Amino acid sequence: MHQVMKRTSALLCAAALAATLAGCAVRTVPLPPPAPGAAAGGVPAAGPAQHPRSRWVPVAWDELPGFEQDDTADAWNAWLKSCERPGPAFASLCGEVRPLSLASPGEQRDWMRARLQPYRVEPPDGASGGGGGEGLLTSYFEPVFDAARQPRPGFAAPIYRPPATLGQRRPWYTRQEMDTLPDARAQLAGSELAWLADPVDALILQIQGSGRLRITEPDGSQRSVRVAYAATNDQPYRSPGSWALAQGGLREATWPGIKNWLAANPRRVQEFLWSNPRVVFFREEELTALDEQFGPRGAQGVALTPGRSIAVDPQSIPYGTPVWLASAGPTATLQRLVQAQDTGSAITGALRADYFAGWGAQAGELAGRMKQPLRLWVLWPK
Repeated sequence: MHQVMKRTSALLCAAALAATLAGCAVRTVPLPPPAPGAAAGGVPAAGPAQHPRSRWVPVAWDELPGFEQDDTADAWNAWLKSCERPGPAFASLCGEVRPLSLASPGEQRDWMRARLQPYRVEPPDGASGGGGGEGLLTSYFEPVFDAARQPRPGFAAPIYRPPATLGQRRPWYTRQEMDTLPDARAQLAGSELAWLADPVDALILQIQGSGRLRITEPDGSQRSVRVAYAATNDQPYRSPGSWALAQGGLREATWPGIKNWLAANPRRVQEFLWSNPRVVFFREEELTALDEQFGPRGAQGVALTPGRSIAVDPQSIPYGTPVWLASAGPTATLQRLVQAQDTGSAITGALRADYFAGWGAQAGELAGRMKQPLRLWVLWPK
């Protein structure tokens, strides 16, 4: 996975530099003087900052585990993306961020120390006792599937555009009702975007919120497209993995494990699918050669970067904020600079994040297994 991310990052860097720095000579960004009121060790005299769903506590840079070792040059691609739609606090810094994509990791770290203040993220009530506490890190990815534009043998599982009557009823029909009620099926007719081979893959696509399809058109030609989140049926999300675990016979709720369990219990497939009443509707987007080097657009409105973008609760951490992430568990050990660029219905609270792993089977394997402790620090302008 990490080799995939390294190759992707190299391509992203080339694309970003071509777009923003072509023909420009490398220039050194002068470091600003220390911020007024800063206390010794880089911790400002000001106290914690309160946010709707988090509390930020100023800390010294040496509290960030692995800060000296991270390849921040690799992370700068995600920061360049955030600068396409920066928040008010970071807009004025983007003129310095862009040329720093040509700097060394050491120069980038020096700039961050001069311009930014790290804050440890805690629950809003300070329930962690001043140590920050640990939250939960999960992961998501962009699946890649074969599909057909029209139903045919082997491709009978539809995904849909938003139907014309979607807003006329709230919540709209559940997944089970969409499969069984004649009125719901009639309202869906003509909204089919594509047909997949496996209804479980269609469910995975909906849970991840976007994906890539290699579509066979009616004339036999093939092309790659991206399907992006457009709407939902406003029904609550319930985890099919948790449902499968509750049935017994499944050790861990990973997609390979779930698919193996369903293969051994084919009569329970429909019950498994209906355990989650929420359905996601999609819109189709062009996937150019350049688009293929980036992830889908997150809630910030910028393309996600594998291994360097996270989904957060925007009531805890605003979109476009650089974040230091630390997590150690059976799936991965991560100590790195990331960007808060997305959110999700299950991503709520101060110490909760979803790590964008990339696209394809390898990213899906990592995302399916990631569930481990998490610590976060926001890097905020001084």
